[in-house]
Amino acid sequence: MDFLKQKKQFLSKPDKSSAGGIDRAIIPLCRKINKNPDYYTTSSCAGRIILIKETGKKQENAFIKVWHDKISMKELLNALKNAKYKKIIYLKHEPCIMHVSCRTLSDAEKLVQLARHCGWKKSGIISLGKNIAELNSTEILAAPVMNNKILADNAYLNVLVKEANKKLRQTREKIKNLENSLK
Repeated sequence: MDFLKQKKQFLSKPDKSSAGGIDRAIIPLCRKINKNPDYYTTSSCAGRIILIKETGKKQENAFIKVWHDKISMKELLNALKNAKYKKIIYLKHEPCIMHVSCRTLSDAEKLVQLARHCGWKKSGIISLGKNIAELNSTEILAAPVMNNKILADNAYLNVLVKEANKKLRQTREKIKNLENSLK
């Protein structure tokens, strides 16, 4: 099937993400990529702060709380207070990530180079046959905060909240930087 037909078909499908839609912070970047005839986005996340159960494997019900915006100490403490899990719970910040289908391998290489130049340092081509570029940033935070009880005092939890919010802000800046760098 021709690339533009594939693109049209893919972009017309309903969203299947667990979030139920595209994160609002990454919509302008997705639109800019999708306007280019050589690219289309297949998945994206604008970055998030999460409380997650340590299950040892990927599970949908591992998420205790997901935030796509800054969090407050009060929000974190409320989420921890309501968490009923006997093993370790982590506070994490996960950076932005996108998967982009590219018309050619050369188009994928150009996009990856541009993303890396804009600070998305963990970007690369993940499928040579389908020319899929994975654009991935580096602002990662993961700290255990609970194991049947809160593991740290409020001063340390406050540091974690500030760091998670700082990393989310950095992620948003990289999204904007890439958006502004695309022709």
